Parts: sequence; C-alpha cells; structure tokens
Amino acid sequence: MNILVLGTGGREHALAWACVKDSKVNTVFVAKGNAGTAHEDKLQNVDLDMANHTAVIEFCQANDIAFVLVGPEAPLVAGIVDDLRRVGIKAWGPTQYCAQLEGSKAFAKDFMKQVGIPTAFYEVFTEITPAKDFVRSKGTPIVIKADGLAAGKGVIVAMNEEEAFSAIDDMLSGNKFGDAGSRVVIEEFLAGEEASFICMIDGDNILPMATSQDHKRIFEGDTGANTGGMGAYSPAPVVTQQVHDKVIDRVIRPVVDAMKANGTPYTGFLYAGLMINDAGDPYVIEFNCRFGDPETQPIMMRLESSLVDLIEAGLAGQLPSEAKWSDKVALGVVLASRGYPESSSKGDVITGLDETFDGVKVFHAGTKQAGDDIVTDGGRVLCVTALADSIKDAQSKALQGCQAIDFDGKQFRRDIGWRAIAR
Repeated sequence: MNILVLGTGGREHALAWACVKDSKVNTVFVAKGNAGTAHEDKLQNVDLDMANHTAVIEFCQANDIAFVLVGPEAPLVAGIVDDLRRVGIKAWGPTQYCAQLEGSKAFAKDFMKQVGIPTAFYEVFTEITPAKDFVRSKGTPIVIKADGLAAGKGVIVAMNEEEAFSAIDDMLSGNKFGDAGSRVVIEEFLAGEEASFICMIDGDNILPMATSQDHKRIFEGDTGANTGGMGAYSPAPVVTQQVHDKVIDRVIRPVVDAMKANGTPYTGFLYAGLMINDAGDPYVIEFNCRFGDPETQPIMMRLESSLVDLIEAGLAGQLPSEAKWSDKVALGVVLASRGYPESSSKGDVITGLDETFDGVKVFHAGTKQAGDDIVTDGGRVLCVTALADSIKDAQSKALQGCQAIDFDGKQFRRDIGWRAIAR
C-alpha cells in the first residue's frame, strides 16, 4: 500500500518512519517532507502544497493512496479531512469542526465549560482596556493566549502586571501573532506538573498512546520563552495509573461523547495538554488535534504495534483499547537554530549526521538538501531521540548524539527529562 503523510517537521518524519516499519507498505509519500524523509528507505518527498486541497486529492487518486495521515494543525483547521472524505479518500484526522478544539482557544474553553471538563477559569477579549481590567481583578501570575494558531508560541505566562499588559498590547494592537492574536483568552495560572496525554479516537473508541512530557521553554530549568517544544520523553512518571484513569474519565471520554452526541464524531489524534496538581487531579491547559511535536518522536520509538494497523482499525471504527509498547524509556532532545524562537537562522551546514549510536535515531525537522550538504531551514532543526533502559541512560545517549552533530548557532537543552530523573 501507499500512504501520504502531510507535513514537513519532526513529527511527520517520525510518523512516516513508523509507518514504513509495516511490511504491507510500499511507499510513504511525504508532502513536502525534509532532508531526513528524503533519505529514509521507502519514504519519498513530494512537492505538494497541503493548503491546495484539490492538488492533494489529485495526487491521492493518481498514486493509489490507501490513506492520508495529516501531521500539522493548519490543514486540519482548514478542513482537509472533510474535503478528502467527500471524494472517498480515507484520511486520519479530525474534521474541520472538531479541529476547532485547537484552532480556537475560545471555542475550546467554551466547549470544556459546557461539557464540564476541568480547566482554568478564563475570559475572552478583543479590546485592550477590559482585558487589562480583568488582569487587575484576578492578579498575577496569569496566562495570556492568542486565540488562534500560533505554532505553539502564542502563550505568555505573565508573572506580573507589566508582563501581562505587554502581552495584551502585543497581541491586540501590536499584531505579534497576526490574526491568531486578534482575540485573546486570559486564564488562571495553574500550578503543578505538565504532561502530554495523546489518544487515537475513532468516533467512539479510545486508544491511549504512551504517556509523555515535553519541555516548552527555550532554556534549561524550564526558563525563557515558550517554544514549540525543546524535547520530550516517554513514559511520564507523573501520569500514574490513577491519573491516567482520571484523564480518560474526566477529559477524553467527555470530548468523545459530546462530539458524538453533537453529530460531529471526533476521529484522529487528540492531544490533551495537562496540568496535574499535587492531589493528582488533571486540568486541561489546551487541546491539540494532532500528535505533539516533539512527543511523537519518543512515543514512536517505543511503539511496537503497527501504526498502520492502528490507523486502519481507527478508520474502520474498530480501534483496540491497547497498543503494544516497549518497556524502555525514550527521550528526544531538540537542536534548534540560532535565534529560535524569536527568529531563525537558515542555511547553516549540518555536520555529524553520519555518526551512529546504538538506540539513537535522529529525526529531521527544519532541514533541507542544498547540493551535497544538508542545511538548516529554520526553527527546530533536529530531534535526537534515544531508547534506553532508564531515563538517565536515554538522556545520556541523546546528549551524546547532540554533541556529535554540529551547525552554526546550534542550541539545545541538556536537562530534558529532569523531572523524571529527580524522581
């Protein structure tokens, strides 16, 4: 069979890599892919604009595509799944309506309030003065979020009024996040430990993926600006069996049941970004309607079931309740370009990619081929991911890989997994 994966990042490299492990697969086409997917066995990059739904449909029809696996959020929010299904092409992902859970933070918060899913108190604003008045009334720390898609960076945790007001000004008048910030959600700052809880859903059945935890901040010790993610590991010890059961009962199942009752069944991946308090109670920080990046990389390293079989079962409405996972720990460290997340250096030659380490896989993200060289293409460049018997060993192996790879302006965190190690 042939599969089409839409996207260019590390998540898409990892998903495509997992798909070709299945012997049924002939070719996984990746649109547009990166330098890593260009060199992977049985993967083939295609110069296809995923925003051009007609072109995607025509490619699927011409290349006997069994199903389309949608990686990033933008095409989901734009309704790519609806358009593919309309012409009889199978696609794994939520519909445009369901993708509003990620596409609009205001929609997501209103949905959670209506369904009774635990989350922070909030208000939605389009005007600066009432937004600042709300901050004054609630106090700080407080969280300011751009309503729309902002590539994982439209969230400001303001520790004082000055930071909160600056974020409000940036979003509502400074246009820092474009249309995504024309409306802001201001919400309670939740204390606790974060975790990523990702599931596959077929409209009714829920298949939890392995638990994970990512590191959003640019600098070690979880300091500095928010990013799309500087590294992740799986499993996440904070998600005990008791916490796991609470998340299914209080968060995931209510989403599935409410969407089904609404006549808009949820299919695809659902990612609940959680804050777990000291009592082990989960609160939803945000929903994503696709696999997380960089969580995908360590989770796919641990997956022993066939991802293709799971997706085909999901498309048939027959998802199993469990998948098979390695008992080992996987940890991925992101190598980012100079200036990230505020800016991005491009065109820097990457060396050391030929180095191999047992149990280490390098997933590409912001890379491209330039003649005989592989160069940076901005943002998060690579995710060096290791599989080992312990979190400490996985961290050590991943960092060994990070040291072997070099490019001008390389930046990465050496403390990914620190919470699990501290335990």
